[in-house]
Amino acid sequence: MAIEFELNGESVSLDADAAMPLLWAIRDVAGLTGTKYGCGKALCGSCTVHVNGQPMRSCVVPASVAEGATVTTIEGLTEDGNHPVQVAWRELNVAQCGYCQSGQIMSAVALLERIPDPSDADIDEAMSGNICRCGTYTRIRKAIHRAAGDKS
Repeated sequence: MAIEFELNGESVSLDADAAMPLLWAIRDVAGLTGTKYGCGKALCGSCTVHVNGQPMRSCVVPASVAEGATVTTIEGLTEDGNHPVQVAWRELNVAQCGYCQSGQIMSAVALLERIPDPSDADIDEAMSGNICRCGTYTRIRKAIHRAAGDKS
């Protein structure tokens, strides 16, 4: 079955089973490997993508949800990898192992689109479903503040 949608600003038609998790349609069919598989149960956040501007855990969302939708992955934030959140992540050396970072960044971008100047509490709430085994939560919070315009 062909699933037609916009992926990172381009119209695509993916030959994927409608029940296939969107994660695998993105990674295996579309060939975009920035979105990571973590737990497979929507608990860790590594697979976070935006569907119609909303962050979703692509490991449990069927590919059929993308039909007619706009899907953005980490590769689609900017052409050059210089989205303000990505820049802040690099400037503050947020990532250690880096595995969870695409999901962390996608969740942070969604937060900043909803709340352009978030408090620590806003950040903690929005990011609470994203797990970082390396424990870089303090740097993640600082990077979100920096991306929001607070250069501390």
